[in-house]
Amino acid sequence: MSYRLFFLMLLIGLPLTPGWAAPVQQEFSDWQVTCNNQNFCTARNVGQHHGLVMTLSRSAGAHNDSSLRIELGGPENLLPKIPAIGTRLQLDGTPLKLTGEHWQLTPWLLTTSDTPTITSFLQHIQEGQAFTLSDGRQVISLVGLKAALLFIDDRQKRVGSETAWIGKGDEPPLSVPPAPALKTVKKVNPTPTPFSREEFNDLLDYGTLKMSNSQCSLDPQRREVWVTPLTDDKALLMVSCESGAYNTIYRAWLVSRAKPFSAQSIRLRLPFQAPDSEEREIELVNLSFNDKTRELITLDKGRGQGDCGVQTRWRYDGQRFRLVRYAGQPTCDNWKGPEGWPTLWITR
Repeated sequence: MSYRLFFLMLLIGLPLTPGWAAPVQQEFSDWQVTCNNQNFCTARNVGQHHGLVMTLSRSAGAHNDSSLRIELGGPENLLPKIPAIGTRLQLDGTPLKLTGEHWQLTPWLLTTSDTPTITSFLQHIQEGQAFTLSDGRQVISLVGLKAALLFIDDRQKRVGSETAWIGKGDEPPLSVPPAPALKTVKKVNPTPTPFSREEFNDLLDYGTLKMSNSQCSLDPQRREVWVTPLTDDKALLMVSCESGAYNTIYRAWLVSRAKPFSAQSIRLRLPFQAPDSEEREIELVNLSFNDKTRELITLDKGRGQGDCGVQTRWRYDGQRFRLVRYAGQPTCDNWKGPEGWPTLWITR
């Protein structure tokens, strides 16, 4: 066997490494960690916190931008009537003293983006059990925090580096690999020609026909049809099809804008394996289209409050819709809505 052929077979046997990091979302006791396709990681306490939450975030690479927030919020706290938290915060029953001059304090938020301050703070609290507020039931459990920080160190390959939070060593910051390159999904024709009145009415009639011929369980009186220009020669057609307590399933098509109309079903396929799912193709749940951003949006709510679930955003590239943002919050704990959920996938 020649050397060239042997080398080719060796390459075939090697695993292919994508130009992005596989997203991950994992819980460690009372802490949740999310790392996206750029290895940007966030961690926060989840569960019965009653609106008191600490959030840590850190970017990948030697120049590690990080931030720490301790804040009071959520629907059960009427903030104007609640005293400031800075002087009420306790660590295992002892008043917490913030050291350093890089903290920004407002009545219901303590935050810093200074890396040495964050590192020192984490070293001080990582063996603790909980933050509480005096004269309040709010709590930040610290159970699982140390494991969450070690997971982020390992994920960003900081273990053994001077920059690690837990697995600290003597390796210089430049030993930490940089963040993977960010993928780009181009916008195609961001200002398509608007429908004429006749074109709109014809496409709406076509959508009504598609709706009538679709296998949908939704009461015909509740079905709705939306049509909007996507490009100068294609329209986006969306039809509500099935409905539960707080989620509605849609069907959608790319439709030619010239008669005779032809339609192509829209299927949304993730570029990665989503947590707790064996499928990459996702349902068109609570589908909408943002005319300003030119993005198709799904919102799969875990419950009616909309404080947990999955939100995705997709951009048409001239051939199909490609994922530009995936955000997910598996724990329903009355903290943030979809725009505040941690992201597992982002693009330019």
